[in-house]
Amino acid sequence: MRGHGRMQITKLVLGRDVVFLLDGSDGTRSGFPAMRDFVQRVVETLSVDDNKDRVSVVQYSRDPAVQFYLNTYTTKGEILDTVRGLRHKGGRPLNTGAALQYLRDNVFTASAGSRRLEGVPQVLILLCGGKSFDSVDAPASALKQLGVLIFAIGTRSSDSRELQNISHDPSTALSVSEFTDLPSTAHHLVRVSSPAHFFKGFTSLSSCLFSVDSAKKDIVFLLDGSDGTRNGFPAMLDFVERVVKKLNVGENNDRVSVVQYGRDAEVHFYLNTYTTREDIVDSVRGLRHRGGRPLNTGAALQYVRDNVFTNSSGSRRLQGVPQMLILLNGGRSFDNVDTPASALKQQGIFVIGIGTRSSDIRELQKISYDPSLALSVSEFTDLPGIQEQLSSAMNTVVVRATPMTPTVTVQVVNIEVMGRDVVFLLDGSDGTRSGFPAMRDFVQRVVETLSVDDNKDRVSVVQYSRDPAVQFYLNTYTTKGEILDTVRGLRHKGGRPLNTGAALQYLRDNVFTASAGSRRLEGVPQVLILLCGGKSFDSVDAPASALKQLGVLIFAIGTRSSDSRELQNISHDPSTALSTAHHLVRVSSPAHFFKGFTSLSSCLFSVDSAKKDIVFLLDGSDGTRNGFPAMLDFVERVVEKLNVGENNDRVSVVQYGRDAEVHFYLNTYTTREDIVDSVRGLRHRGGRPLNTGAALQYVRDNVFTNSSGSRRLQGVPQMLILLNGGRSFDNVDTPASALKQQGIFVIGIGTRSSDIRELQKISYDPSLALSLKMSQIFCPLVEKKPVGRDVVFLLDGSDGTRSGFPAMRDFVQRVVETLSVDDNKDRVSVVQYSRDPAVQFYLNTYTTKGEILDTVRGLRHKGGRPLNTGAALQYLRDNVFTASAGSRRLEGVPQVLILLCGGKSFDSVDAPASALKQLGVLIFAIGTRSSDSRELQNISHDPSTALSVSEFTDLPKSPTVLVDSAKKDIVFLLDGSDGTRNGFPAMLDFVERVVEKLNVGENNDRVSVVQYGRDAEVHFYLNTYTTREDIVDSVRGLRHRGGRPLNTGAALQYVRDNVFTNSSGSRRLQGVPQMLILLNGGRSFDNVDTPASALKQQGIFVIGIGTRSSDIRELQKISYDPSLALSVSEFTDLPGIQEQLSSAMNTVVVRATPMTPTVTVGRDVVFLLDGSDGTRSGFPAMRDFVQRVVETLSVDDNKDRVSVVQYSRDPAVQFYLNTYTTKGEILDTVRGLRHKGGRPLNTGAALQYLRDNVFTASAGSRRLEGVPQVLILLCGGKSFDSVDAPASALKQLGVLIFAIGTRSSDSRELQNISHDPSTALSVSEFTDLPSVQQQLQSSVEAVVIDVTPESPTDIVFLLDGSDGTRNGFPAMLDFVERVVEKLNVGENNDRVSVVQYGRDAEVHFYLNTYTTREDIVDSVRGLRHRGGRPLNTGAALQYVRDNVFTNSSGSRRLQGVPQMLILLNGGRSFDNVDTPASALKQQGIFVIGIGTRSSDIRELQKISYDPSLALSVSEFTDLPGIQEQLSSAMNTVVVRATPMTPTVTVEKKPVGRDVVFLLDGSDGTRSGFPAMRDFVQRVVETLSVDDNKDRVSVVQYSRDPAVQFYLNTYTTKGEILDTVRGLRHKGGRPLNTGAALQYLRDNVFTASAGSRRLEGVPQVLILLCGGKSFDSVDAPASALKQLGVLIFAIGTRSSDSRELQNISHDPSTALSVSEFTDLPSVQQQLQSSVEAVVIDVTPESPTVLGMLTSMTSCLRACLTCFTYTEQKR
Repeated sequence: MRGHGRMQITKLVLGRDVVFLLDGSDGTRSGFPAMRDFVQRVVETLSVDDNKDRVSVVQYSRDPAVQFYLNTYTTKGEILDTVRGLRHKGGRPLNTGAALQYLRDNVFTASAGSRRLEGVPQVLILLCGGKSFDSVDAPASALKQLGVLIFAIGTRSSDSRELQNISHDPSTALSVSEFTDLPSTAHHLVRVSSPAHFFKGFTSLSSCLFSVDSAKKDIVFLLDGSDGTRNGFPAMLDFVERVVKKLNVGENNDRVSVVQYGRDAEVHFYLNTYTTREDIVDSVRGLRHRGGRPLNTGAALQYVRDNVFTNSSGSRRLQGVPQMLILLNGGRSFDNVDTPASALKQQGIFVIGIGTRSSDIRELQKISYDPSLALSVSEFTDLPGIQEQLSSAMNTVVVRATPMTPTVTVQVVNIEVMGRDVVFLLDGSDGTRSGFPAMRDFVQRVVETLSVDDNKDRVSVVQYSRDPAVQFYLNTYTTKGEILDTVRGLRHKGGRPLNTGAALQYLRDNVFTASAGSRRLEGVPQVLILLCGGKSFDSVDAPASALKQLGVLIFAIGTRSSDSRELQNISHDPSTALSTAHHLVRVSSPAHFFKGFTSLSSCLFSVDSAKKDIVFLLDGSDGTRNGFPAMLDFVERVVEKLNVGENNDRVSVVQYGRDAEVHFYLNTYTTREDIVDSVRGLRHRGGRPLNTGAALQYVRDNVFTNSSGSRRLQGVPQMLILLNGGRSFDNVDTPASALKQQGIFVIGIGTRSSDIRELQKISYDPSLALSLKMSQIFCPLVEKKPVGRDVVFLLDGSDGTRSGFPAMRDFVQRVVETLSVDDNKDRVSVVQYSRDPAVQFYLNTYTTKGEILDTVRGLRHKGGRPLNTGAALQYLRDNVFTASAGSRRLEGVPQVLILLCGGKSFDSVDAPASALKQLGVLIFAIGTRSSDSRELQNISHDPSTALSVSEFTDLPKSPTVLVDSAKKDIVFLLDGSDGTRNGFPAMLDFVERVVEKLNVGENNDRVSVVQYGRDAEVHFYLNTYTTREDIVDSVRGLRHRGGRPLNTGAALQYVRDNVFTNSSGSRRLQGVPQMLILLNGGRSFDNVDTPASALKQQGIFVIGIGTRSSDIRELQKISYDPSLALSVSEFTDLPGIQEQLSSAMNTVVVRATPMTPTVTVGRDVVFLLDGSDGTRSGFPAMRDFVQRVVETLSVDDNKDRVSVVQYSRDPAVQFYLNTYTTKGEILDTVRGLRHKGGRPLNTGAALQYLRDNVFTASAGSRRLEGVPQVLILLCGGKSFDSVDAPASALKQLGVLIFAIGTRSSDSRELQNISHDPSTALSVSEFTDLPSVQQQLQSSVEAVVIDVTPESPTDIVFLLDGSDGTRNGFPAMLDFVERVVEKLNVGENNDRVSVVQYGRDAEVHFYLNTYTTREDIVDSVRGLRHRGGRPLNTGAALQYVRDNVFTNSSGSRRLQGVPQMLILLNGGRSFDNVDTPASALKQQGIFVIGIGTRSSDIRELQKISYDPSLALSVSEFTDLPGIQEQLSSAMNTVVVRATPMTPTVTVEKKPVGRDVVFLLDGSDGTRSGFPAMRDFVQRVVETLSVDDNKDRVSVVQYSRDPAVQFYLNTYTTKGEILDTVRGLRHKGGRPLNTGAALQYLRDNVFTASAGSRRLEGVPQVLILLCGGKSFDSVDAPASALKQLGVLIFAIGTRSSDSRELQNISHDPSTALSVSEFTDLPSVQQQLQSSVEAVVIDVTPESPTVLGMLTSMTSCLRACLTCFTYTEQKR
């Protein structure tokens, strides 16, 4: 081959997965025997019995049916027997496309036996006898993308073009006259009476693609052109030239591309630029070195993946042509290469990395497809020396292709249209240069018609030619002005060819996404307007289809140069594809166009009811025989009212019992008469059981599909009407959910035999589980603003109320008569209950009072017993007071429950009643003399509202309003900042006048007053005063506080957390209305959005009153409803709105949601007490010690919180940090503590438990609010498990640990646990604890209080170096210098880094670059302004987080050193700062933002750790003026560090081994099993189990694994040996060693199963295997090795020695015996191998844990880590 300049790339093909897809439609009935014979002849030629080849057969017509899967049979005989017995399927129409798609999703998968992911060739042979009814293009393409080789064989009835499209190569599409001619296709099928020759032909095609003929390769050279390769660049070019000269270059042969990179990448020519060797060589000789730094290899790899290995750039990856990247690299990459390298491998691109001595060889190995493909030379001039090595590498390349595009799930949501997301895709290719201004004008005119400023409509513009470029995203601009300004400034892109398909795909993947601002998932219509001036160079079909599946409405507008058919294919409806004569110049006004698309939009999104697809699913089981005629009548009556037609309503009917049968599809009939005739002719099927779940799944998969006539993808409403007569035998949850996800509206109609809850689950909405008019589904109501109540009646329908039920019914009617239902103010629901509840109607069932009254009059008594009131209340909470059932609770509408109950509940009512109250439901309970009055009082929202009558006939005749407004909690929040000094007396007068009108009292109205400016101060709480006089006196005595700035946001948060709380007198949880009246005189300096939202979520009704100095929009945001924001000119005008306020207060709506913990200062103290058997006598002394410490804490004012946890084998929480709020409660509980007992003592597990379950917000920890976290451990012995990792994890959380032990404890262990070894205290016995109490207290106070500026800090300056700060830059440098002058710089003191940014960021020096103040100042003085635009502050923040605040860059964050970022910024950021700013805060980095008048102050507040840390100057020259302010901010910084990943601490010497035995228990080892068992016993005898050094597990396997015992099951050698002696042989087949290895990785070598891998203990696996594995072992074995597991495989003569070598961690350690009885002969050899690997620990540079191939490297790394730690100490 070398003489011809070609290389043969081969792969060892182990077999093939062959799938036959047979046309079983009505048209192939006579030819089916011939097809069957053909399949048999092909199978005869395959190697099935040795597991090389696998076979599957699928038959299809309308839909596919699998005859058997690839993993169903393992012998040729079984396959042939099944094929001989195949029966013709029948059916029509022929949906080949759907069948191909089915194969992709269900047959060519690992679970169905496909070995595609293992590189086994996938072959599909299609025998097809007609033209497909549906489209085959997309499914065939999807299969090819998977790498499936398709061979299509048709008859004269087939469509030859269709078969060519389906085939992987058009030339392989074969044809016969009839299927009976299959054996004699002399020319096309290579004349075979047996098909061996044919299969030989297809095998050669397979080898063409999978064994890879080198006459076809796509090779990309990626050349390092950075500053460091200047001298070596000519040698690189010579090397490329020499390689190219040996290739067979040509359009259909080898293709070549060359890319050069440094900081960024540049393509010199693409794969489709040149088609001759000469042109490529000429181009290469003319290349010039680019230079530049830094070297970004990762970005370059990503670039070639996204821009060069693509269809438009000439890559033939999707056609199966091998893709190769040859990287010539001269240095270590500045950026990360992991993700892009992995992405290339996932695409099957074979990367060969060639480096020099300056390269990082480990980096090259990561990049290369396989580490062995990373080659190295000393200098680039030595490249000729590896030419041979490269050729060899290229010759052994293995080719695999993975699919590009994921499966699209389409969701149709029926909502009220709130706006549109409109994307313009503009053709910016060379051919539209002259027409571009007209396009731009068109976009402007359309934008003018949109509603952008109120956030209804969003706009994005993308321009494209060869590739797309986003001009701005949907979330870039929020005002019309900004959009129009940008559109006016658009410049024509230029370039060719025109790749419309790629651009459409790009929009799908990058623009119509949530991160880019798309609101598609919220149901907002997605609109794409394409302006295109030419025919696309690539295919548009699949990308356009993908967009339509997302629900995007596409409007394509072209010129006379465009391809009108292409535009019609792209458009969501061909009729909407428009055309203009001269580059859109004639589109003078877009109004007409936009009006058209708006109407289309409303057609699809508001749902035009003139077009529906309706499927009736009829229960035809045995139980509905009598009712079936009535069902058919019902269907007929519904159909009679429909507008049936192909383009109108479509109908399908399906009947089901055990399984489902389609009577006719949505596209079967097009007239009402045909449907009615068919329905009248239906017969009841019968059968049982009733499988409703399977039927729902069936209609989803087979009826609501394109091929069956469903128009779901075109946006037509889909409806399923289920008529059901009984409870389903199978589960309905998943299929019902799947239907809803597809947007199918299910209405469930049942009988009394049905399960109503099941129907509610199935229905799209529980209310649709009743009878409902279709107009209610298809014509969504525009709701008025709710201002009423949702009233639910819960009626006792048990046996005991039969006589009283008419009186209850009358009472309900009388109450309903008083409600305002018809104007949608009030809504009503009625539920009746006894043993279980039954909904009579939901809150959204009826919309008129008449309907409700009619239904109530017709109510029948339910009957039944016992009376379960608790279950009924719970049911209401879960199913009735919900949005789907019509509740408007989340909109603030009062929720009222009226319970009429005639007896005592059989179950408990407490928890369900409490749950309803927490939802804010006002419960009024009315009982009789048979009821339990205490129970009713518990249920009622207020005990005083529980009413009682003698009998139900005594219910009041004229019901009153049941909402008690005599109780309110009112908080006044007064602006006391500098700006309100003059108006403050008027505010106080106003408060006084309001209070005078209240009914103040402990059980009536309560009042609190808070004043705020910079921060908030409570004058008195809601429970401070109980009389009006006391409140008025206090108000009169208030003094104006003053201060600035005005932080309204912080004040709102403060009252939420500190005033609207139980301890402050709030009765929110009891359902009492909560009201906040804000009197405000100016715009807030901080952000009010989050705290205002938090108040509303708690149901607090905020009324905001402001003056002309206030920001009215801010007040509207704060107020519960914008209409509650009131305004006066001055505060002296407040009396004028007194009436308005009273009105607002009277209409207050009550809602309550659970509380959140309040923010305060103090400590969270957790006591962890050793309760094991060894501390029984000392436990009273521990208890006394805890009491004495608690006595010193400040619990009652919520400063300190306390939790106690006791532990032995496992921990038990005595109480959490938020269990008790008073010192008395805590002391009472501590006195009553009982000793736990138990063993062993697992201190490590207890520490881990505290981290995961106690030091958490839900358990009351205030760590995230900056409150110090303290753990006091009292421990009386050595831990049985390791404490290192859990203790480290707690310290990383910032927990201060104080460990106190006795003489029985391990002092070193206690020192390891303590946050500082010197704080580990010791006593002789626990009775001596009082002697260390003072010492402990001093230590705690010293650590908690001592935050001094002297503590070292890591400070990063981030300087805006963009074009806009050129003049101010010297002032910035002076400022930095002055700050540094005041720092105590040093390696162990303060560290400093400086970063400058504009478009991107550049580090001038890192935190560990300089260790003296002088060096830093010198470096700062030498800095130069970078310039550049735009200003990307968000990217810069992300950059410093990822690259500067890191361990390698000198950050000491993980050691708890405070981290500070000082940002000097001179303008608004072009990109978004929210996410990176949040990420910095989450890491505990304190950001101080300093800006000028050109900065965006709100942006700086977002960025800063706290809005008050955002400082401002007019110009940078004014920076000295805030020096003092900055110092103050820096001094008050609170230090918090949150860890990224837990640190693993490994001891110097491994304490033992975790040994797992994996025993082959398959049928073939029955006789040898006793010998295996003996062998395990002998090995265990040599281990040190009893002192917890070694641990043992045994797993037995055949088809699947079974754990005999885990690593932590037994702790003594005796227990293990006893269990091993009793092991029984498992049996079974086949032998799946791969699955067993995977199981061990996922379930045995884990911490929960006792593995100590994360603690550095060696992990050993000993495999005893007596045969060849049926499945692949490579990937699972590799995964175990990556975990660091040392695998020793021992086999017999029946085993596959190569397989055992692959499994073993080192091939030389794979041992073999003739029979298992010979195992003793290898025992010593095994023991030596294990010891050699586990004990051999020598210092070496550490490697990454988890990526190790042997435990040796792991232990070396651990030892190096340990040595480094010792040196630091």
